[in-house]
Amino acid sequence: VQLQASGGGLVQAGDSLRLSCAASGRTFSIPRMGWFRQAPGKEREFVSSISWSSGSTAYADSVKGRFTISKDNAKNTVYLQMDSLKPEDTAVYYCAARHITTGQYDSWGQGTQVTVSS
Repeated sequence: VQLQASGGGLVQAGDSLRLSCAASGRTFSIPRMGWFRQAPGKEREFVSSISWSSGSTAYADSVKGRFTISKDNAKNTVYLQMDSLKPEDTAVYYCAARHITTGQYDSWGQGTQVTVSS
C-alpha cells in the first residue's frame, strides 16, 4: 500500500486547511485510515481515523469539534478538514493505513507540514 499526503501549509491561527491522503496498491487490505502528527521534540500522536466501509470515525480530544475526517471511496482518498487552527496544531501530519492482518498502522505517507502562526 502506498500513501500520498498533501495539503499542508503555513496559516494563521483561526484559519483552515484540508489535508488529503490518496491510497494506492492493495487497498482492500486496509480497513481503516488514520491521521497522526508529530510536533518538534514530541512523540507522534494520533489525530483521527476513519473506516472505509462504515465511515466510523475517531478523534483525539485535542481536535474534537475542530477537525473533521472524511473519505471518498471512489478515489481511495481520505481528507482531514482542520478548522479553527491553533499554534499548537503545528506539526508534521502523517496519514497511515491500518492493515487487516496486523491491526496496526503499518503503512505511512511521507508527511506534510502544517504551521500555524499566532
